[in-house]
Amino acid sequence: MSALPKCPQCGSEYTYEDVNMYVCPECAHEWPQVAAEEGNGEKVYRDANGQVLQDGDSVTVIKDLKIKGSSSVVKVGTKVKNIRLVDEDHDIDCKIDGIGAMKLKSEFVKKI
Repeated sequence: MSALPKCPQCGSEYTYEDVNMYVCPECAHEWPQVAAEEGNGEKVYRDANGQVLQDGDSVTVIKDLKIKGSSSVVKVGTKVKNIRLVDEDHDIDCKIDGIGAMKLKSEFVKKI
């Protein structure tokens, strides 16, 4: 049997595999196996399809996104050029034509 990593949230050693995720039965925390295996200390950003994102990439929005505090919406298929990755909750800083500076989550974009 292979050694599974401990839960990064509570430290439990009773983690198990579920498709491509690790799951902790004690605190219900889930995290991707890919990130745990790449554990080189540097965060890896992935789009909705699992492709690795880098600074300067171009992406497409895959879901209508409401803009908080506004009645505007970022429509599906909106192309965003020259993204910048940041280590925050919304991990993409970008500028969208007609809207301006935005922060997006990588789970709502796909690499072009």
